[in-house]
Amino acid sequence: MTNDTPFEQIYNEFRTPVLRYLQRLIGAGEAEDAAQEVFVKVHRGLRDFRKNSRLSTWVYRIATNAAVDRMRSPSFRQEQPLGMDNEETDVFYDKKTPPPDVQLIRKEMSECIRGYVDALPPHSRTILVLSELEGFKNGEIAEILGVSLDTVKIRLHRARARLKKTLEAHCSFYRDERNEFA
Repeated sequence: MTNDTPFEQIYNEFRTPVLRYLQRLIGAGEAEDAAQEVFVKVHRGLRDFRKNSRLSTWVYRIATNAAVDRMRSPSFRQEQPLGMDNEETDVFYDKKTPPPDVQLIRKEMSECIRGYVDALPPHSRTILVLSELEGFKNGEIAEILGVSLDTVKIRLHRARARLKKTLEAHCSFYRDERNEFA
């Protein structure tokens, strides 16, 4: 049993995932400030939290709104690299250490993917990050974004299709002798 306040428990549970999420959406440079803003809002709103949604969806909704506000700001720069480091972008690959040439190919493919994910419009990037990187289910994404489940399905389908089309046109994907991605 711990003596932490409810806010401290929420902060301890969600700080790292929220910071990672914000880094993926708006970059490491903006994420720290945005995370601080998120937890100030969580602290202020905790008394009014109605528990008709999951705590995680409420916290991520606040984080999403903070990220979208920053993306809309004139000072936000799309050129800044967003927070998907090599370990996170290599989730698609086997963790066995590959030869150096394969490592280089993977790095090039990851950089290409990352660049085009970063270039997606904010609503497309947000929904892809929530689904593919954060692992939220469509219903949870609907709660976080404040939209219907059908809207989530449509936006997610469109974002995936748009990204796939862009990647096929602009990124080179190499396959090994087993026809698997290098």
